[in-house]
Amino acid sequence: MNNNLQLISESKNFNGTQHTFEHESITCNCTMRFAVFLPEVSHQSKVPVLFWLSGLTCSEENFIVKSGAQRIAAQLGLALVVPDTSPRNLNLPGEEEHMEIGTGASFYVNATQQPWAPHYRMFDYVTKELVETIDAHLPIDINRKSISGHSMGGHGALMVGLKEPDKYASVSAFSPICSASKSKWGSTALKHYLGPDKEIWRQHDVSALIRKNPCHHEFLIDQGDADPFLEELRPNDLKAACVASGQKLTYRERAGYDHSYFFVSTYIEEHLRFHYVALS
Repeated sequence: MNNNLQLISESKNFNGTQHTFEHESITCNCTMRFAVFLPEVSHQSKVPVLFWLSGLTCSEENFIVKSGAQRIAAQLGLALVVPDTSPRNLNLPGEEEHMEIGTGASFYVNATQQPWAPHYRMFDYVTKELVETIDAHLPIDINRKSISGHSMGGHGALMVGLKEPDKYASVSAFSPICSASKSKWGSTALKHYLGPDKEIWRQHDVSALIRKNPCHHEFLIDQGDADPFLEELRPNDLKAACVASGQKLTYRERAGYDHSYFFVSTYIEEHLRFHYVALS
C-alpha cells in the first residue's frame, strides 16, 4: 500500500480482519474514511465484495458495529466495503446545522452548488475513486462487486445500480428513500446540492429513474411495516414505478420491524446470500 492509505484500526473478526482506513481523496478534496472486512480466505486469493452505503447521520462505523454481517461474510468468503456517508470537518456554512444536509447526509450525489461542490462528490467517490483504491491496495476482485445500503444508503445503492447497472452483479436495499425528490429529507438535500431545478432532482430519484430507464437487475428490498419514516421513504412510489416500467423487484414487507439496525441485522444474512449467488 502506498502512503496515501493509512490504517486507522484493525481487529480479528470471525478469523478475518475488520479494518478502518483513511486516505486523502482527490474526488472529495479532503480526508475520507472507509471500513473493510476481509475474510480469512483473502490471504490465499482475491475475493468478491459487497459495497454498503449507510444512512443519514451514520459513518463508516455503524454497519460494521451493528449489523453482524461479518459472520456470514466470513463464511461466504465475501469482503465488505463501507465508505463514510459524507466528507467531514470542512467548516462549510450549514455543514452541521440540519440532519438532511452536510455531515452524514451526502445523498451520494455529485453536488453542483456552492459551498458543497468542491467536496460533496460522493457518487464519483463511491463508484470510481473508492473502487480504484480498493482494487489497487486490497485482495479484492473488483470485477465481482455488488451494492446495498440502508435508508439514504438504500437510495444510494439503488441509484448507483440504476445509473451503472453493468458494473454491479446485484443490488439490494433496506428501508430505502425511494423518491428523494418528493420527500422532505431528499428534496431539502437535493435543493442544496443540485440547485432548484426539479428535473435535475428527478435524475437522482430512484422511482423516477426506474420509470424512465429500468435495469436488468432484480432488486431485493426489505422494509419494516413499523418504520416511523414511511412518509419520507415512500415505498409505494417505488413499487408503482416497478409495475409501470417492468422493473424486476422482490419487495418484502416485514411485520413489526422499524427503521433501526435491529431490523438490518435480522435480515442481513439473506441479503449477503442473495449477493453471493450473483457474485458466484
